Amino acid sequence: MIQLTVDRHDPEPAYRQVYLRLRAAILAGELPPGTRLPPTRDLARAAGVARVTIVPAYLTLGAEGFIESPVGAGTHVTAG
Repeated sequence: MIQLTVDRHDPEPAYRQVYLRLRAAILAGELPPGTRLPPTRDLARAAGVARVTIVPAYLTLGAEGFIESPVGAGTHVTAG
């Protein structure tokens, strides 16, 4: 499971904190291409936030080409 924390005192919105941390991990190679990301509900539970916080982060990463979520195949980090 990905270790993810959200700082509730940070002025940055929670979904943006999630997005930035996942993006940084992908760019640093900590989450290499092909890595399966946890379902949004599982990651939300682990991070202590609502699913509505994780979904927009995943959607933004997907729109930018960092991850893909083919139906029925889970969410994976893309090759580039």
